[in-house]
Amino acid sequence: MDFLTLCRTPALAVQVTIQPVDRLKVDAAILFSDILVLPEAMGMELVFMEGRGGPRFPHPLRSRSDIEKLTVPDPSSSLSYVLDALRMTRRELNGRVPLIGFAGAPWTLAAYMLEGRGTADFRHAKRMLYENPLDLHILLDKISRSTALYLRAAVEAGAQVIQLFDTWGGILGRDEFHEFSLRYIRQIIEALEDLAVPVIVYCRDAGRSLEDLAESGAHGVGLDWRVDLAAARLKVGAAVALQGNLDPLLLLARPERIDRAVQKLLLEFGPAAGHIFNLGHGILPDTPVENAAACVEAVRKHSAAIRRQPTPRWT
Repeated sequence: MDFLTLCRTPALAVQVTIQPVDRLKVDAAILFSDILVLPEAMGMELVFMEGRGGPRFPHPLRSRSDIEKLTVPDPSSSLSYVLDALRMTRRELNGRVPLIGFAGAPWTLAAYMLEGRGTADFRHAKRMLYENPLDLHILLDKISRSTALYLRAAVEAGAQVIQLFDTWGGILGRDEFHEFSLRYIRQIIEALEDLAVPVIVYCRDAGRSLEDLAESGAHGVGLDWRVDLAAARLKVGAAVALQGNLDPLLLLARPERIDRAVQKLLLEFGPAAGHIFNLGHGILPDTPVENAAACVEAVRKHSAAIRRQPTPRWT
C-alpha cells in the first residue's frame, strides 16, 4: 500500500496518527496526511512514485491558463477523507492529547505545483516570480483562499491546533519572502481569526525573517535546526511560542547522544513557558522507533529538572 492510499483511507490514517501517542507518549497528535492533497483537490493530478520519488504532479503548472483552470474547492466534498480522518481521530483520542491539523503555506504549494516535485533550485517557480509575478500572485491568492477554507473545515472536523508549513520559504530573498510568502501566510491567519484556535507557522531556513514571522498573527513559530533557540527567543521575546528544533538526523545517533542533544537544547531555552519541543523538520522514515522513544524520554527527564531553575530575563 502506498503513501497516498494511506492518506486517502480515513481508518488507516487514524491508526498512523495515533501510533506515536500510544507508543511514544507524545503530547499531541498530528494528522497523517500530506500538504499536496490540497493542490490535488484544486484540480491537479497527484501520483505516488515508488522508491524515493514520493508524491508528485506529472503535469505541473506552466502558464496563466493552467492557473485559471484550478478551482477553489469545497473541502467537504473534495477533501472529505481528510475531514473524516480528523473526526475519527478526535473521537479515538477522547481528549488524551490535542489534535493538530496542517496545510502547506501558499508559496511552498505553488513551488511544488510549478515544478511538479521537489527540486534543487525550483527554477520554474522562481522564473515565474521574476518574469510573471502577476501570474504567481493569482496562483498564490487562489491557493490561500483554498487553504483557508480547508483549514476552517479541519477545525470544524476536530483539529484543535493548525500548523502551516512553508518548507521552501527559505529559498526566497527577504523582499521576495515578504511579497510572495509572508503576505499569504498572513492572509490565511486573518481568515481564521474568528475560530480562536492556535496557529503555528514553520518556515525552513528563514531565520532571518524570524521577527516578521512572529508578527504574522501566528501564536507559535516553528524553527528549523539551523536556528539558535536562545537567540531566537531573545529576538522575539515572549510574544509567541517557539517550536523546535532538534536536527532530525540526531535521531539516528545512539540514545546517549540524543539525550545530550536534547538537554543542551532545553537548557538553551531555559525554564520559562513558551517552548514546544519538536524536531527541526519532519522525522526521517528510517528513524529507529527506540531512538524516537529515547528522545521523548529525554525531553521529559530534562524538562522536569530545567523547570526548577529561575526564569530568564526575557520573560
